[in-house]
Amino acid sequence: MESFSTETLRRPYSKLFGAFFSGLLATTAGVYVGQYVPAALQLPLWIAELVLIFIMMAVRKRQSVGYLMMYAFMFISGLTLYSVLNVYTHMLGTAVVLQAFTITTVSFGAIAVYTMVSKRDFSFLGRFLFLALIALVIIPIVGIFIPFSSMTMMIYSGMGILIFIGYTLFDFSRLTVHGFTDQDIPMIVVSIYLDFINLFMYILQFIGIGSKN
Repeated sequence: MESFSTETLRRPYSKLFGAFFSGLLATTAGVYVGQYVPAALQLPLWIAELVLIFIMMAVRKRQSVGYLMMYAFMFISGLTLYSVLNVYTHMLGTAVVLQAFTITTVSFGAIAVYTMVSKRDFSFLGRFLFLALIALVIIPIVGIFIPFSSMTMMIYSGMGILIFIGYTLFDFSRLTVHGFTDQDIPMIVVSIYLDFINLFMYILQFIGIGSKN
């Protein structure tokens, strides 16, 4: 990848975090609107999220289109996120969900700051994380046919937490070590958003399973 000067990197960082936080506002709006979305639309919305990711990968160098897709993805993500948050709120209570969100935010922020300040290269984690992510997808499919114990599911949730901590290290390391351009920002925002939201979901799942034991 083309090397960047410190000045070149500084401008994209301000735009990156500006886009990330404005994207979170789109997600928040989606969560609010999600309470009015029929349950029958949840599956089509999940499919729409996947389609948008693939479209973004195809048009990542077209900045205007990329931003449009980014905000659309994060809004739709908010729509689907509402149903999950609703389940956990009823199961654990609002205070516990907010506690999990706080833990996620503090952990995510600390990992991001550590990676950017230390400038350590965690790109070596890429292959391991990809294989672990495949296992994370396969295990619930196996669970449909072979019921897992609560302890096994807690281990699975812990595995998910570790994997997305690893992805947070990996993604912020790539930004710090290799740099990025303005055109890359929409796809990067979606990547780090997915790190954050998946970390949050697995922390919630871990707490939820623990509360049943």
